[in-house]
Amino acid sequence: MSERSIQHNASAALVQAGNLTLREVRALMRQPFYIAVTLVQPMVWLLLFGQLFKRVVEIPGFGGGSYIGFMTPGIVVMTALFASAWTGMGLIDDMERGVMNRLLVSPTKRGAILTGKLAHIAVSLAVQALIVVLVGVALGARYDGGVIGVLMTIVAAVLLAIGFGSFSCTVALLVRQRESLIAVAQFFTLPLSFLSSALVAESVAPGWIRSVARFNPVDWAVSVSRGALSADPDWGDVLAHCGYLVIMAGVLAWLATRAFTAYRRSV
Repeated sequence: MSERSIQHNASAALVQAGNLTLREVRALMRQPFYIAVTLVQPMVWLLLFGQLFKRVVEIPGFGGGSYIGFMTPGIVVMTALFASAWTGMGLIDDMERGVMNRLLVSPTKRGAILTGKLAHIAVSLAVQALIVVLVGVALGARYDGGVIGVLMTIVAAVLLAIGFGSFSCTVALLVRQRESLIAVAQFFTLPLSFLSSALVAESVAPGWIRSVARFNPVDWAVSVSRGALSADPDWGDVLAHCGYLVIMAGVLAWLATRAFTAYRRSV
């Protein structure tokens, strides 16, 4: 393949991805109520769990401070996980309406289709993450990391969402049924949340949970957020965990593009 042909294909893929992204973002803008509704759960976690477990910081080894300040980064990450787990529903809707088959027989690149779906979740999560952090601050959380820390929190949440959104799309393309996708999403989201330091400090968790958390993408995202928001960030550790998230998102996005081939062969 010539260099000109490669450039043409890359340019076409970017245009297609842009158009499909615009389609998804326009759909999101027509439903601002969607963002409000998806904020209900994190608000309940902040307001209810924040008060119910506020004295947990007094446990020896926890580290003290404000529990609202501790849990807010975890709530941002959990919001990203739970929201991205349903990304595949959009693909199932496209399958049922016949949109998917029309896209697959067109020159549209598979990566462009996936990009459009992931852009939708990335934009909505960026807004949600910022709102959750601001609510946490209003409730008393204080973050010395400032604007840079908040930006890194959003980046970590979006990277996690891209990874699990890609996984959700892969499952949707393979099972093609809402009930199966819901079952898979529920199977992963809660265990990954509670096998991390999202709600409880790693220092007071059982040893086996600490061991599992090292390989848990949810814990990687929480580590990025808490580290960047701290008064003295360990940027080596923050960037290392960010790198893990990038690799995870890249691998799962690649698998999702491969799943389009399996879907096309089965229809």
